[in-house]
Amino acid sequence: MMKKFFPILGILVCQSLAAQQQNRYNPSIDVQQYTFQLEVSDRNDSLTGTALITVRFTEKLAAVSFDLSNINDTGRGMLVTSVIEDGKKLTFTHKLDRLTIQLPAAGEAGSLHRFTIHYKGIPADGLIISRNQFGRRTFFSDNWPNRAHYWIPCKDHLSDKASVAFVVTAPDHYKVVSNGVKTKEISLPGKKRLTQWTEKVPLPVKVMAVGIADFAIEQAGEVNGIPVSSWVFPENKKAGFYDYAQATEILPFFIGKLGTYPYPKLANVQSKTIFGGMENAGAIFYTETSITGKRQMEELLTHEIAHQWFGNHATETDWPHLWLSEGFATAMTHLYMEYRHGNDTLTSRLQKDRETVLAFTRIKKTPVVDSAGRTKPMTLLNAHSYQKGGWVLLMLRNQLGDDLFWKIIRTYYQTYQNSNASTEDFQKVAETVSGKDLGTFFRQWLYTGENPDLDISWNYVAAMKEVRLVVTQKTRTEFSMPLDIAVTDTAGRKRITKIRIDQKITTASIPVNSNPVKVEADPDCQLLAQYQVKENQ
Repeated sequence: MMKKFFPILGILVCQSLAAQQQNRYNPSIDVQQYTFQLEVSDRNDSLTGTALITVRFTEKLAAVSFDLSNINDTGRGMLVTSVIEDGKKLTFTHKLDRLTIQLPAAGEAGSLHRFTIHYKGIPADGLIISRNQFGRRTFFSDNWPNRAHYWIPCKDHLSDKASVAFVVTAPDHYKVVSNGVKTKEISLPGKKRLTQWTEKVPLPVKVMAVGIADFAIEQAGEVNGIPVSSWVFPENKKAGFYDYAQATEILPFFIGKLGTYPYPKLANVQSKTIFGGMENAGAIFYTETSITGKRQMEELLTHEIAHQWFGNHATETDWPHLWLSEGFATAMTHLYMEYRHGNDTLTSRLQKDRETVLAFTRIKKTPVVDSAGRTKPMTLLNAHSYQKGGWVLLMLRNQLGDDLFWKIIRTYYQTYQNSNASTEDFQKVAETVSGKDLGTFFRQWLYTGENPDLDISWNYVAAMKEVRLVVTQKTRTEFSMPLDIAVTDTAGRKRITKIRIDQKITTASIPVNSNPVKVEADPDCQLLAQYQVKENQ
């Protein structure tokens, strides 16, 4: 999914009305294709739209509903003026942010319907109309998590995927970027321009996007036939092109590890998103302050590019499984940084993330797979979805080995690309590929609101030349896990021994050659746990 504004990124979670709105999953329809014809101007913030929506019914229906915001007390929202199917105007109601269309005759399960919805209004959210840091007027979609319905009629839930086209009419000084490829661009009377972008790969609505601004554009390069471009505000042209071109160095790593890039292009776009970065499919939006000219956003670029596979193409079934997007992107970023900068960088990053997770869990004892997030997805923008989710994957790698880990990741992606998956689906893939029962691993790390908290006491038994350990788990959950213990002797030699923790109190003896001067737990940062190590005098 996305790299969001939340504490680990030094940014606060942005709470919006949409974040508190219940996701209204609508299984009775399966949207096949959207075409959004939009017109914007510099005179005001009003939007005129026509949505052409092709839908397959999954059951017999006398009426069909889409999510679309009503006009609120401030005058912002959408007004539907007509709905047409097969050239005939249909009766509809529009209330409580729900557009319900009455059908002249019930549609059978499996039948296809194409509705044309004419509407207009000032978006209350979802399409951010504002001025950038240079005072230039801009229009940027910001759909995540379920904010698309503030400006387009849609099935505003990540479980539904459809192809999409944006046909934008705007003053001709603007350039338009969107998903897919540009299929049309023509000049119109009155100093206007029509631009059409078409994406044939089905997308969840959360990553459908359009950006309208005075852009400077550069083709940064081509990776395995995929054009990579940079779209920045003209005032940031030199620095922005330099910073965003780093994407051409990152993309090959993921193609090599995961497989073919799923979209026809990769555009990196300076924008007015409320998030640090928003992984819109093939057109990633970054906060306008991301550009420094010093390539300080390698981590952010990597995170959002990883989302093109995880979150966009292989998408979680529902919000409680957000870690399959954000945790995956976090882990993939760690692994790229390890590849690029070495193991010390990975260890440092994991230490920082561990501190963040432990601090968060002390305040909020919720599991990673948190059912409360089903109706409040913004609350899932936290250290459990991101850092703990990433830690879980890295611990799986430590447990199974690098080769088997990547085989699991690739198999999971290949199985659920262009589809949706739950945590249970990922677990099944991991167990099938590894041939191991991973029920305990997944249960303790993803479905409990705790992390291991260990009291480790030790003493040296000179007569036996061994260090004796007593490890006590302080949590209600009894974790089962490996733990590395490093013993350093008077000569400065360090020996690492792996012991197994699988009960409330575990004892172990470690042979040593001489008197130990230091005993450490988890010296290479491979376990998400809190430790207190002390010598028994």
